[in-house]
Amino acid sequence: MEYEPPQREETIRKGITGFLEGGPLSAKELSKLAGIPEKEVYTHLEHIQRTLKNAGKALNVLPPKCKHCGFEFRKRERLKKPGRCPVCRSSHIEGPLFSIG
Repeated sequence: MEYEPPQREETIRKGITGFLEGGPLSAKELSKLAGIPEKEVYTHLEHIQRTLKNAGKALNVLPPKCKHCGFEFRKRERLKKPGRCPVCRSSHIEGPLFSIG
């Protein structure tokens, strides 16, 4: 009798990639869609970003924005939401949005 591995559904990263092809989403939205904690989404996004780069595609990141003064974090390379605004020191930050382009 041969052993057959159990059938797997798509991986979390493939699922997230599919969601991102539909348009820009926040990490919180991806968390709900994928059924994983928001902190884990960022780890998966870093891997997805490298995979897409190797495939000639890109993970588009609409930068986070301060809800208080409107400052945009354009030069930020990290995918995670910043803690405070460098201009007004507010912690009310609108997180980045992600899509595939």
